[in-house]
Amino acid sequence: MKIIVCMKQVPDAKDVRLDPVTNTLAREGVQSIMNPYDQHALEEAVRLKEAHAGEVIAITMGPPQAEEILRQAISCGADSGVLVSDRAFAGADTWATAYTLEHALKKIGGFDLILCGKQAIDGDTAQVGPGLATRLGIPYVTCVQKIRESSATGLVAERMMDDGYDLVALDYPALLTVVKDINEPRVPSIKGKMKAKKAEIVRLSAADIEADPACIGLPGSPTKVVNVFPPPSRAERSVLQGTLDEQIDQLVEKLKVYL
Repeated sequence: MKIIVCMKQVPDAKDVRLDPVTNTLAREGVQSIMNPYDQHALEEAVRLKEAHAGEVIAITMGPPQAEEILRQAISCGADSGVLVSDRAFAGADTWATAYTLEHALKKIGGFDLILCGKQAIDGDTAQVGPGLATRLGIPYVTCVQKIRESSATGLVAERMMDDGYDLVALDYPALLTVVKDINEPRVPSIKGKMKAKKAEIVRLSAADIEADPACIGLPGSPTKVVNVFPPPSRAERSVLQGTLDEQIDQLVEKLKVYL
């Protein structure tokens, strides 16, 4: 069983800045982490590998320093890592990212299952997983909260919904995006850290994956951020002070004008 885990290195949410020229996230000098949702995708992939044998390949598209999260993935159970990196990929939106990952996966070869986090915390679009599956022509299920059954040929998954969940069965090849409820990621072992330190990360450039220059990075991104600005101040605000009962009385008095 060959499982691909798509992951992303994202800026730590505590230190997010925007490039005033490109209106994209500034990454230089900002601490980066593995996207939290992707940690759960990785854990689920390793569990499936342990249940059915096979291999787990972690892949990310990003700058050279994104190699860090691939080594982190290997320390947590992935067998290898692939870094898709080229200056030409910079500024890619979800459409261009899905295109790039599609070509990278075709370069790597066949697979049974692709696992992704539900979304990246720096964009919150939740579009790359479905976009990648659509490009590859394979079925997908989003917001998976539990894999009920799995075999070497397919699985049954619970898809989280607002009023419960859907039960979905699908055969491989397929793609799942997962939510944080699906598992609790493991802590890397000393043995895993040693393996990760020695691992050779495969690197793929735009030329390696035979990507069309017009379809990658900023030139290949139909989504353009033309302006970034703080939201305007809303209505007049006031701060309630005193004990809880006093604040409740103050609130009631203020609301009376709207009755």
